[in-house]
Amino acid sequence: MPHRRRRITPAALPAEVADTNAYSYGVLDGETLHVSGMVAFAPDGSYVGVGDIGAQAVQVFENLTAVVEAAGGTLDDVVSTTTYLAAPEHAAAVGQVRTSYFTGPVPPTSTVVVAPMARPQFLVEVSAIAHIPE
Repeated sequence: MPHRRRRITPAALPAEVADTNAYSYGVLDGETLHVSGMVAFAPDGSYVGVGDIGAQAVQVFENLTAVVEAAGGTLDDVVSTTTYLAAPEHAAAVGQVRTSYFTGPVPPTSTVVVAPMARPQFLVEVSAIAHIPE
């Protein structure tokens, strides 16, 4: 079978944000999906939950879900995540939201506190790797 690699850009995320900043929301390389760090962007490119870690975490996991589903998978296919926080006190709130999205075998995660984030509006970012069988 030929090796295939394709860019994943779900309709639920603003394509112009990825295009302007020269990155992909996800790349499916064979059966491995690499998901960029998802942040709290709404489909129109606006920020969701500025100053509200709970609202941002929900949007981040919604965006992560959109990328995985656009690649043909589900969150059950996620095998690892990396969580970036603007402050350590955000960990509990993000963890609580995470448990509502990962209901099967919970993937391992690494959590890193990064200050400042890429944009001051962002409080959390989550990247992932998924195995999506053909």
